[in-house]
Amino acid sequence: MDNIAGSKSSLTWVVHISVVLLVALWVFPTVGLLVSSFRTTDQISSSGWWAALFRSEQSQRLRVADPGDNRIERDGVYLVEGNFFTESGGGGEITSWGTSSREIDAYAPGDVADLGDGETITVDAAANYVWSGNDEQISGRGQRVFVTAISPPEFTLANYDNILFSGGPGDNMAKAFFNTLTVTIPATVIPIVIAAFAAYALAWMDFPGRALLIAAVVGLLVVPLQLALIPLLKLHVDIGIGKGYLGAWLAHTGFGLPLAIYLLRNYMVGLPRDIIENAKVDGATDFQIFTKIILPLSFPALASFAIFQFLWTWNDLLVAKVFLIDSTGQTTVMTDQIVNLLGTRGGNWEILATAAFVSIAVPLCVFFAMQKYLVRGLLAGSVK
Repeated sequence: MDNIAGSKSSLTWVVHISVVLLVALWVFPTVGLLVSSFRTTDQISSSGWWAALFRSEQSQRLRVADPGDNRIERDGVYLVEGNFFTESGGGGEITSWGTSSREIDAYAPGDVADLGDGETITVDAAANYVWSGNDEQISGRGQRVFVTAISPPEFTLANYDNILFSGGPGDNMAKAFFNTLTVTIPATVIPIVIAAFAAYALAWMDFPGRALLIAAVVGLLVVPLQLALIPLLKLHVDIGIGKGYLGAWLAHTGFGLPLAIYLLRNYMVGLPRDIIENAKVDGATDFQIFTKIILPLSFPALASFAIFQFLWTWNDLLVAKVFLIDSTGQTTVMTDQIVNLLGTRGGNWEILATAAFVSIAVPLCVFFAMQKYLVRGLLAGSVK
């Protein structure tokens, strides 16, 4: 009875659980990256992204304002007063504090710490402080204090401002963003145009050697990208292209054409033959059949390959490293820019999270906008 058509398999629940796990495997890191891109350095280092909406306990090293103009005198005692959160831009409620890194919770809010020889400092729960002592003690740099505070959720757009608009060394992703678009859009359109003509010829036109060409296309699918990089770069240098956008476009086109031709040819060969034969009877040329009949009907396959090619080109680092590196950095793409951030500012996780999310935002939009064509294109030619 289990094999009767239309009956549900006993393993249906396994399929459903697997799908849910796969979705979670992709969604959770993406959501975490998005949330982290709006958090501050202290919040990222003190708690996970899943705790972003809750109050968190953070330990900070702060410093009293330098005496200078902040020092006042009362009855022969010199004082420096202020508020840590006002000065540092933080917030929350202090639960403990200390004057040594070994005992950061030595005092409760409101306690007075004796620093010796009559010098004292006190900090309350609202981060108000009073540092007092004689003329020699209240001078130079401000007293260092370690505080533990319960901070409310905090989100900021400063990370995106730093990445996209600051213009600092290694931080300006806006230029890299447009450089990536400059590489990706032509490198997606060019192979689609060439592959569409080639796929139509291999699917519907009879000529000597067609079977060998189809076999060659299938064979090129397994050629490693790394195997052809150096010979291709040498060829570009010899013919005068060198390193630049043109070389990157041609490289991505060459590496993407075998898959494009294979995918489109399988789809086109499965289209109804009667439509094409009727068009020929009516006097349509091959070019008219291709542009007015085949291309509109092949849109799912075209969109499917466009998704693959766009994602591969957008996320590419290897081809960009070989064909786009220059001394001025005018052609640096986003993947290479993120690598630079990892090398120079590896500790600033909020910057890295923001840069990574900016990098994946466009591919996500492209995928969700064209996902309905993806499965239809992948199943091209599987059913006759």
